[in-house]
Amino acid sequence: MIDPNHPFYEPLWRRLLIPVICAIWAAFELYTGEPFWAIIVGAMGLYATYKLFLEKRKPGVRNPTEEPKE
Repeated sequence: MIDPNHPFYEPLWRRLLIPVICAIWAAFELYTGEPFWAIIVGAMGLYATYKLFLEKRKPGVRNPTEEPKE
């Protein structure tokens, strides 16, 4: 679902923003009395944190449109 090697996730601020938004959303759901949705969104945030920060990224991933240099 989340490919940490995709160029979209290269900037640190984007990788931080996704779990932070999930945590804020989960807190809001708890505040409004919806624990089921808080658990779902919290799990999404934990999954995003794992994929974007804990899972090993492949080194040297090239853009597929780049031509190999000889």
